Amino acid sequence: MLKRNIQKYKEPRTRVNERILYNTKEVRAISSEGEQLGIITVRDALEKARAVNLDLVEVAPNAKPPVCKILDYGKYKYEEAKKSKAAKAKQHIVKTKEIKLHPKTDINDYTYRLEQGKEFLAKGFKLRGTVVFRGRELAHKEYGSRWIKKMEEDLEGLAIVESPAKQEGRNVTIVFGPLKSNKSAANKQSSKEDSKPEK
Repeated sequence: MLKRNIQKYKEPRTRVNERILYNTKEVRAISSEGEQLGIITVRDALEKARAVNLDLVEVAPNAKPPVCKILDYGKYKYEEAKKSKAAKAKQHIVKTKEIKLHPKTDINDYTYRLEQGKEFLAKGFKLRGTVVFRGRELAHKEYGSRWIKKMEEDLEGLAIVESPAKQEGRNVTIVFGPLKSNKSAANKQSSKEDSKPEK
């Protein structure tokens, strides 16, 4: 319960109307039409906001003095939420897929999983290759490391090594990233599929 309250306290809050009075005497005020009203007291700015039935909103709290604008706070919140949503939508998140192998993995299993890995890369995903060691297999790491080396050889020209092979506990991992040419081809293919008329 205490942790939740601390988290809420840390979240930045937009100060509105009377809340701006706390620890602030003067502000740089801007009218609802965007006109600079200069540096005035918070009380004067509040009176100007009330005169036009709007709110006084602190838009730049870190400025000296803080910048406040006269506007409709409900509309302001809606616009800010819209901007935040649009910014998140523009963020490109690259997902990582994983294929797991063991030192005693059969060559046929390796080939099947490698083909899966190639499909992931063709779709624009990153690929993590993991060799899992169990029990006494750790004493013979060379048997597992051969799969890592083979993956590097077999994916040459299809992917780039983004994170070289490294040991993480009982596992050895390597991360491949798709080549740009593969990404653009995958994007074209998906856009073609999207544009196909439904039967």
